[in-house]
Amino acid sequence: MTLPVLILNGPNLNLLGFREPEVYGHDTLADVEALCRSHAAGLGLSVDCRQSNHEGQLIDWVHEARTAFSGIIINPGAYSHTSIALLDALKAVQKPVAEVHLSNIHQRETFRHHSYVSQAAKGVICGLGIQGYSAALDAMSRWLSPSAQRTTKEI
Repeated sequence: MTLPVLILNGPNLNLLGFREPEVYGHDTLADVEALCRSHAAGLGLSVDCRQSNHEGQLIDWVHEARTAFSGIIINPGAYSHTSIALLDALKAVQKPVAEVHLSNIHQRETFRHHSYVSQAAKGVICGLGIQGYSAALDAMSRWLSPSAQRTTKEI
């Protein structure tokens, strides 16, 4: 049985490969999704990849994860720095969350250094390009493993 993981991509990530390739690379969102499906399969996970430019849609999908998914991997894009509503939704779901950014947000404009979403994330990965999604799936696999569940319950 595979554990389902929701992978959410926020605003403008539908333009990957075309928007500022010097910052975000030449890989497209389709490349990200293919990488995630392939890597997840080897970890005993299944993924449902979704992208929206609309904050409310992302929040609705986070709410859905409460009953339909074991964990969430999210690249919130610019909503990282602005969305308290997304933070609140992620905290309310009480599922493990990994936050992913393609670029190193700490080497960019000052306003990008702070992420509200990070407050709900068990882990944050930035600056690894699309390989950050593989790293997030690796972490999610460990967090969802039966041995990790026992350790968490024993604490």
